[in-house]
Amino acid sequence: MKKYKIDYILLGTVIILALFGILILASSSASLSYEKFGNTYYFLSHQIILGLIPGIILAFLAFRTPIAKLKRWAPILLLMNLGLMALVFMPGIGTALGGANRWINFGPISFQPSEFLKLTFVLYLAAWLSSRIEKAGLRKKSEEFSQTFFAFLIVIGLVALLLIFQPDVSTLGIIVLTAALMYFLAGTPLWHNILLVFAGTGSLFLLIRLAPYRMARFLVFLKPETDPMGIGYQVKQALITVGSGGVLGLGLGMSRQQFGFLPQSMSDSVFAIIAEETGFIGSCILILLFLTFLWRAFNMIKKTSDKFSQLAAAGISSWIILQVFVNIGAMIAILPLTGIPLPFIGYGGSHMVVELIGVGILLNISKNTS
Repeated sequence: MKKYKIDYILLGTVIILALFGILILASSSASLSYEKFGNTYYFLSHQIILGLIPGIILAFLAFRTPIAKLKRWAPILLLMNLGLMALVFMPGIGTALGGANRWINFGPISFQPSEFLKLTFVLYLAAWLSSRIEKAGLRKKSEEFSQTFFAFLIVIGLVALLLIFQPDVSTLGIIVLTAALMYFLAGTPLWHNILLVFAGTGSLFLLIRLAPYRMARFLVFLKPETDPMGIGYQVKQALITVGSGGVLGLGLGMSRQQFGFLPQSMSDSVFAIIAEETGFIGSCILILLFLTFLWRAFNMIKKTSDKFSQLAAAGISSWIILQVFVNIGAMIAILPLTGIPLPFIGYGGSHMVVELIGVGILLNISKNTS
């Protein structure tokens, strides 16, 4: 039987993060779970059965799938995902919550196609850019640069259109930033990347101005004291929650803010609960674990000579770490509030499954490095 030389530090880091997420969820979801369903373990069991377990199974399949097949299947996976993105608008299949069409229901199972888009789009870009480099001489022919640039903008535009109509601008931001980084790492001209930065920044501010609720979030970010009992309530409570933990924290399961004070305490705001229960030291350890994840991923990128593997690893690790930065940044008010989950930890089956699949692919790449 073949022995795989995988990155056990990366694997161990993700296992610790996922188990810690389950432990925190057991604490932060108990009161709300009992209030809504009369069962303190409803959300916990839901996360394990529909998030952790299928995520592990699919991660193992991704680990065992040859890299060449992943590259070949990437366009098909993206097309399937885009089809699912369109289905969210279909009555009877798509579900609207809070004014957003982001979920698909198949019987008792519901999921967010936009979460899977983060992975399928990364794989597609990695396959497409690596093919352009290897077959079309991207680094040598200036006309190939222009063709690649405009094709890149068209693909980004199609994805952006679907996400804007949902609307899910937070996910769009993560995807665009990840795609821009991959485009830069593909060895494209610097002026292309500068143009992308200006175009992306301008589009972001336009989207903020066009939606009143986004504008309100942005204004609260600039002036946290604005509407403290309305749009600014979550930010205010998150800061109180983080500060309540002090240096050592109140202890696991001892959070006070989870009892109806902090909105989304088991999902978007879970980092604030972690800071309250484990304190500054616990928060630093959590951030160190994510930095370890990033270190191992980029170590992997340096060691592999396959361009598809390099770009895929860069895209997966960047997307996950960007989510960490955005989520934690929003909780400590250095970034505007978004609906981006904390990877491996926040409640939500869709993001847990796709993040674990991403880890499976990273481990797959690691076994082929020198």
